Amino acid sequence: MTALEQARAEALKREQERAASRERHAPQRAQDWERPKRSVDELRALAEEGAARFSGSGIGAADEASFDEVIAWAADTFGYRSTVACSMADAVLPHVVAQQLPWVDVLFLETGYHFPETIGTRDAVSTTMDVTIVDVSSPHSVAEQDALYGKDLWSRNPAQCCAMRKVQPLTDALSQYEVWFTGVRRDEAPTRTETPLVTFDEKNGLVKINPLAAWSFEELLGYAAAYNVVINPLLNQGYPSIGCLPCTKKVAPGEDPRSGRWAGLDKTECGLHT
Repeated sequence: MTALEQARAEALKREQERAASRERHAPQRAQDWERPKRSVDELRALAEEGAARFSGSGIGAADEASFDEVIAWAADTFGYRSTVACSMADAVLPHVVAQQLPWVDVLFLETGYHFPETIGTRDAVSTTMDVTIVDVSSPHSVAEQDALYGKDLWSRNPAQCCAMRKVQPLTDALSQYEVWFTGVRRDEAPTRTETPLVTFDEKNGLVKINPLAAWSFEELLGYAAAYNVVINPLLNQGYPSIGCLPCTKKVAPGEDPRSGRWAGLDKTECGLHT
């Protein structure tokens, strides 16, 4: 067998294994989706229970729960009425959640403005990891938005652009789930230093879990290296925080990791986590 033939055989074997895994977990996914969604009050109570259980003596305290403990609780409590929000700066969050919820839905906000590397990362995750990629997009294409609001809205009113291409589409997508996992970390920006492991998302009416909140950027990269997890190549090119191409700049060593987002504008968040 030639090297090329061997590579093709190994690729076919991996795809067969992934297909078998998807089939094994399909009944549980279907069962969880047949269960009626819990009410907002029920979900708020569960969020309060989780926050009390895992925060220990406070945010960042030595007795705060580990990421895998929180994910295990969520998998047991919510099952596949869970989703992962991933910007495809890396695939660490989908990877850690999929260890306990294989084929979990992973929401990717397809804004129409992404770096090619980000789209490539999404495609790599879709074909190599045991997760279900769900593309979430605005009702309007970029061209339609330009026609309705003028070209390059992001340069004149980035808040409105984010609201239409990211915030509202995600809000609509989250409406069917009971919990969402995010990759928000406390070391990313001063606005995120108090990020809890478990909270209730009042805006979207569901439980919000930030299992990697206590991780550093170095720990994130270390995990990716140890488990051969896909990362966006831009992370190693001066982009520690990656958003849409027009609104993301390189960051100098030692600067706030999110300082390259909407650089020069009075804007630090897109609105997804505020």
